[in-house]
Amino acid sequence: MRSLGDCPGGASPAAPAPTAAPAPVPTPPLRAPSRRGVLTGLGMAAAAPFVLGAGPARPPAAARTTPAGQTARTTVLRNAALVLTMDPALGDGPLGTVANADVLMRDGAVAAVGRRLQVPPGAQAVDATGKLVMPGFVDVHTHLWQSSMRGGCADRDLFGWLADCNWTTFSRISAADMYRFVRLGALDSVQSGVTTLVDWVDALPYDTTVQYVRALADTGVRFTYAMFQSEREAALIPRVKRELLDPVPLASAQVATHAARAIQGMNRLHWEIAQDLGVMLNSHVLERSEQRADDPLGVLTDIGALGPRLLMNHAIHLTDAEIAALAEHDVRVAHCPLSNMRLASGIMRLPDLARHGVKVGLGQDGGTNDSSDFFALMKTAIGLQRARALDASVFPQVQDVLRIATLGGAEAIGRAHEVGSLTPGKFADVIVLDPAALNFAPRFDWVGQLVFNSRPENVHAVFVHGRPLKLDGRLVDVDPDRVVREAEAAAGRLRAAS
Repeated sequence: MRSLGDCPGGASPAAPAPTAAPAPVPTPPLRAPSRRGVLTGLGMAAAAPFVLGAGPARPPAAARTTPAGQTARTTVLRNAALVLTMDPALGDGPLGTVANADVLMRDGAVAAVGRRLQVPPGAQAVDATGKLVMPGFVDVHTHLWQSSMRGGCADRDLFGWLADCNWTTFSRISAADMYRFVRLGALDSVQSGVTTLVDWVDALPYDTTVQYVRALADTGVRFTYAMFQSEREAALIPRVKRELLDPVPLASAQVATHAARAIQGMNRLHWEIAQDLGVMLNSHVLERSEQRADDPLGVLTDIGALGPRLLMNHAIHLTDAEIAALAEHDVRVAHCPLSNMRLASGIMRLPDLARHGVKVGLGQDGGTNDSSDFFALMKTAIGLQRARALDASVFPQVQDVLRIATLGGAEAIGRAHEVGSLTPGKFADVIVLDPAALNFAPRFDWVGQLVFNSRPENVHAVFVHGRPLKLDGRLVDVDPDRVVREAEAAAGRLRAAS
């Protein structure tokens, strides 16, 4: 398990540029290769006339480990019209923007960002001319299995939806069909540009957990499995981490809980297990105002969990004093605006949290996000605050929500030293967007258009750990029709059993 403590996501020192840069080495185009394709020729890249962060930056230990069954690769994204590094030290402004640049990925990590990069012989190239490149999105809170009931209970609030859709469905899904629903939801997230996600999963038997984790691993997304179990079955949590998650290079663990005074003993046990495992505790908190009767903040305070290893989901109905306490203890928060709006739960006090410096990421929250459209999530995060404040200048602005969706999400889950920006040395989790589309063109303000115009179909390519999961607008090595057919058949079995 990697450390979940926060490290600065600042720039690595740049190598001194040579007095005369050699001519760029021609690179063959990348033509939707198999994930099993062998990409050879992994020499070190020489510095080019304009290189950001090339040289001594060394990938984190995990980035130097290639996932089992994959061959180390070197890939360059050539001549992107605009790169958002999300690192102010690597480009202009708070988003680190660089025009007409390349992004070099080597051995699962970002190696360099710059113009006319020279790359090793045998490296593969993706033509990014006219396109935008940025870090992949970090979804800090979801429930992927809820793809099983999309559109369900559309007229219910949180409590009605939980009673009539969530609980009645979850307990009836077989292990085999759990795989099919999770794979559907995970692939939908990937095609929307999500490269890291945190999946909060309620209590499951071990054999179903095996299928759940396998579905996530087979997708190729970087994931954190946040596992809830009752006190009686709590021993399953370290077992799942040891047997199912630790062997998967792209996987990590959290311990999930429901903070409430009536089950404080279980909350304390979950926190103790999280401490023993060195992982975060992940709890739903004050999604509805009625949940104040559960005293979730008081419970989390009493068990000693307030701190940087606590992730609170929703956290809508916080008082001024509670926001100040979260900031003082560096507690992390997941904001799920589409789900909160759909379930009539309320609007998070996002400007107040930002003013206090609380680390916040965006979450899709599974089925009540309705689809895995991360662009709609960003746009809603802006729009809800403007609608409430009647003020277009309120936080978050476009640059704020782009940061929350990437580096902010990485900070919220304690992984800003690994993902969330294109800082050399971090994992090569990168997305390429095509603005030459009816919904996006013509060019006016591409950064604003990223948030307000983009849709998942604008995501041209997705790389996780340098591995292509989507190229030329299509998922790699995936038959979407088959994934849908299998999910439909599984849903049919669920309905027949009800």
